Amino acid sequence: MPPKERAIPYKNRKSVSLYQLQEESMSDDESSTGSVEENVAEEEVEAITDLSNSDVCTKYQEASKIVNLALTGLISQCIPGAQILDLCNFGTTIINTQAMKLYQKKVNGVAVERGVAFPVCVSVNDVICNHSPLGSEEVEPLKAGDIVKIDLGCHIDGYISVAAHTLIVPESPDSPPTSISDEMGNVAVAAYNAMLVAAASIKAGATNTQVTDIVTKVASSYGVNSIFSVRMHQMKRFVIDGVKEVALRHPTADDLEAGEEKLDECTFEQAEVYAVDVAMSTGDGKPRPGVLRTTVFKRNVEANYKLKMKNSRSLLAQVDKKFPTLPFTLAQFEDERGAKMGVTECIAHGLLTPYPVLHEAKDANVAHFKCTVLLLPSGTARVTGLDMPEYFKTDKKPEEDIQQMLDEIAAAAAKKAKKKAAKKKKKKAASS
Repeated sequence: MPPKERAIPYKNRKSVSLYQLQEESMSDDESSTGSVEENVAEEEVEAITDLSNSDVCTKYQEASKIVNLALTGLISQCIPGAQILDLCNFGTTIINTQAMKLYQKKVNGVAVERGVAFPVCVSVNDVICNHSPLGSEEVEPLKAGDIVKIDLGCHIDGYISVAAHTLIVPESPDSPPTSISDEMGNVAVAAYNAMLVAAASIKAGATNTQVTDIVTKVASSYGVNSIFSVRMHQMKRFVIDGVKEVALRHPTADDLEAGEEKLDECTFEQAEVYAVDVAMSTGDGKPRPGVLRTTVFKRNVEANYKLKMKNSRSLLAQVDKKFPTLPFTLAQFEDERGAKMGVTECIAHGLLTPYPVLHEAKDANVAHFKCTVLLLPSGTARVTGLDMPEYFKTDKKPEEDIQQMLDEIAAAAAKKAKKKAAKKKKKKAASS
């Protein structure tokens, strides 16, 4: 398993160009010989699409490296004056460019699919998630002090890795943000720590209810609320929202009466993959509609309908060809106007599932962190996500059992970092 990538400290951070990011070393797919016997064996292995297949593990790891690379690059670009659309395009280019360097050899004459698994979204302040603007929309540029949540995903051959990160826009690229409120520190630390303990708790034999209990306990310790509609999901090949889900909090009687769904209990199993998605707020945690347009959608593969409008038929035909299973944004279509016109009929007949832009109250502080975990025989491995920025601080303390988990997680991370540094030093000495 690759060690967790670390965020670049502000004292060492410089603006990262797309060229520099593309020049970073990424592992390439190993080529194989072309004998008939090996091709047959490869086809048999490819039929196994969970983590019991070492090639599947490798594809998840490679997608994870790209996700962390894209996050690191985007963080460096979040400066005053940056345009959200430019940031989304920047992140998309990194993901697609790096993914296209891998697995270039065709399998049975067919190219291996790879690239964006979830559109790059940049959500600011009270906007919780799913904001990926269109080119025709006017959106205010970033300014110092803005709370930015970045969310994105990459896949290699349908094997998906995702991540989300929260930061504060600094006055300048070379200095950390200042004057961060206690409330913002509380919610950022709560969301990040909840992600860590949730990731550690998702292991073979545990249940989704147990994870929800732990996340609820963390939120309570820091005096914040989990965002109601955000859930963790199992991921499979070309499936980003699997059947097994984890709620961030248990619905109350009033919530159920208002239409909130109570999840059935499920048990995690070895060789599964999960997106550990945590969003928290200093507000009530109940998303509300806003003025921003929904642009991210996913094809509902079980639905069919004979559409009447030409724009709708054209849009759906393109979706079926380019994005048959994974989420996409309307910004990816050349005819943006036609796509906006056609999407309404597609939604009305259940052909597309929208990912609405979620908002909190204007005065609420929101934090969003997400990572990908692999349930391996050796234990749960967290393969995406960057460290929480050091400027997020709080005086609040979690309960004793949660703190013990956090201490164990930190110790394991330190041990892994030490082992990696020793291995790197040994390799350098051998080559000199």
